[in-house]
Amino acid sequence: MQSDTLDNMMQSVLVEVRDFFVSPNAFRSVLILVGSIMLAIWLSRYIAKLIIHIAQKVAVRTDNESDELKAQRLREVETYLSITIAAVRAVIVAITAYVLWRVLSPASNTSMGGGIAAIGASALFIVFAGQSLGLLMRDMTTGMMMIAEKWYNIGDFVKIEPFIDVSGVVERMTLRSTKIRTLSGEIVWVHNQQIQAVHVSPKGVRTMAVDVFVRDRVKGERAIDEIINTIPTGTTMLASPLKVTYAERWNDELWRISVIGQTLPGREWLIEKHFVQMIEDIDRGIQDQKDRLVVHTPIARFADVDADRKFRRAVRVASRKRPQKKS
Repeated sequence: MQSDTLDNMMQSVLVEVRDFFVSPNAFRSVLILVGSIMLAIWLSRYIAKLIIHIAQKVAVRTDNESDELKAQRLREVETYLSITIAAVRAVIVAITAYVLWRVLSPASNTSMGGGIAAIGASALFIVFAGQSLGLLMRDMTTGMMMIAEKWYNIGDFVKIEPFIDVSGVVERMTLRSTKIRTLSGEIVWVHNQQIQAVHVSPKGVRTMAVDVFVRDRVKGERAIDEIINTIPTGTTMLASPLKVTYAERWNDELWRISVIGQTLPGREWLIEKHFVQMIEDIDRGIQDQKDRLVVHTPIARFADVDADRKFRRAVRVASRKRPQKKS
């Protein structure tokens, strides 16, 4: 008697489980949707790994490319590959979810229960993901506009506005966010919709010049070379060593010597403060002005060639004749 009761209970449970998975209902539809998305995510990871492998190959070639124009194009390709990873994963998830939904729920196309199930699943999705979906769409819209206008690429050194200290090298960019590596080694993720403006450093460096005013050219250049040899160079310090590029004689006891170097953004103090201070210390302890080598305080300035060419077009000063003195 007890065995018959247990058999009936087991049969009843099996029938209910079968009806749950076979007959259209809201809970069944939700389970199918969740399972389909999980399977799609699992499949998309392998395709994403393949794209990442290609992007890494492009990154290595970019770093070894000496031609600046080709390097810029390779950076653009690397940026598009980074965006493609997220896009491909999203497409795979959507297609897999839709196909599995149609295969496992064929009755949902014709029956009223399938329609109710779809409405129930949609309502559940809207309730839990509605708020996040709005933020996500704004991020993606902003990201698409920045990519279309080519604001920056992977490998560029950028400074993000309106944040005070968010600057570094772009490591990854998607439609939703941007990953930045700072000088201190920290990783910063920024939502694209939060980006109001971007400062992009051409070639990733700042070109600076220092004008040094000395009495004797030979002694001045010798002293400057000795100071240059004491300043460290490297990827995160001086990108290229300082060097004397120009010397102009203003009068018998005054020469202007121009020194130019390139430094990473954020390391300008190596030139405009440290180097200038060492120039000023050349005559430390010498009281007599005539015995001093440095005549005036050195002038530090930016010396980007492209900026100089652009401002030359923008700034037009009409040549005027000097007024003649009355006799």
